[in-house]
Amino acid sequence: MPVINRVAEMQDQVAEWRRYLHQNPELLYDLPKTSAFVAEKLRSFGCDVVETGLGQTGVVGIIKGRHGDGPVVGFRADMDALPIFETSGRDWASQTPGKAHSCGHDGHTAMLLGAAQYLAETRNFKGSVAVIFQPAEEGGAGALAMINDGLMEKFSISQVYGMHNEPKLPVGHFATAKGGVMAAADTFEITVNGRGSHAAQPHRSIDPVLTASHTVVALQTIVARETDPLRSLVITVASIHGGEASNVIPDFVKLTGTVRTLLPETRDFAEKRLKEVVHATALVHGATADVVYNRGYPVTLNHDAETDFAADVAGKVAGPRAVDTAMAPHMGAEDFSYMLEKRPGAFIFIGNGDTANLHNAGYDFNDEAIPFGVSYWVTLAETALAA
Repeated sequence: MPVINRVAEMQDQVAEWRRYLHQNPELLYDLPKTSAFVAEKLRSFGCDVVETGLGQTGVVGIIKGRHGDGPVVGFRADMDALPIFETSGRDWASQTPGKAHSCGHDGHTAMLLGAAQYLAETRNFKGSVAVIFQPAEEGGAGALAMINDGLMEKFSISQVYGMHNEPKLPVGHFATAKGGVMAAADTFEITVNGRGSHAAQPHRSIDPVLTASHTVVALQTIVARETDPLRSLVITVASIHGGEASNVIPDFVKLTGTVRTLLPETRDFAEKRLKEVVHATALVHGATADVVYNRGYPVTLNHDAETDFAADVAGKVAGPRAVDTAMAPHMGAEDFSYMLEKRPGAFIFIGNGDTANLHNAGYDFNDEAIPFGVSYWVTLAETALAA
């Protein structure tokens, strides 16, 4: 089954919705316009249930098939934008300076709305589809908030699927893989405590700047010499702050950064060794160190059977040769991971073409991808819930 004819006819309408959302970006959980727009559309389509306020500002629509009772399959789209000043120059560019849909969540939301409209019109399946519109993917763990509000249990969701656009992947192509497709994202703050002194008398100090410098290098030995090269690990020190004057050695230096992993056991190892290396390096230099380590989004782990199923569905829409089933994992993070911890499912990437990268001020979602994304959701529903 290629792109569905009716879906192709809907492209301009769905693109119009997408561009409205693009012009009106909202951040994290503060989504009054976006949530209201989504809920109004779902009601106008005739969804059997439209529930708002899940996970603060999430919206869920339930569409019942016309072939009787059956399982409930969940499809998720994220709705929030980023705190970025857009430079795309599009006619539909952000009208709110400092906020922009630079990750394509406007496209994700619009495509799932298009699928909801089609499925509510046809209802050619047995069971129900839950269309899940989630807030706060960009660092706010909106997926977890919806789960904690009873998302899975309240709507009896048995499987869950997600989709994200991928710049540089050609339009009309899909990519996915079994297992870890996106990394766990943890953060750390290290305070190296020394003893300040005049810079001309370094022997009177316990230099936290020097100790911090050795710490940055030592942390990379965890990656380069203690971790199997086939088990991905990234440790990045992203900021160093210490002192104010050019002739004074400060009392302390702060370092912050991130740790990215694709396996739970690597994640545990990295946290343990980071703390050990930091404290040992400080001890060698006569200093002390405090470490605050925060676990963020977990690894996005695709389930085997559901990944095969999602790839097969994508192949029906785009053709088998347009589906990469062995994509290299992304070391970025995604809170759909929380949903995959609760229910079997899969996360797939859809081509956005030769566009600016995600989180780039010049990025814009490619509306040519809309028919493929909507057709994927529709085909997934009608295949998973075949009458």
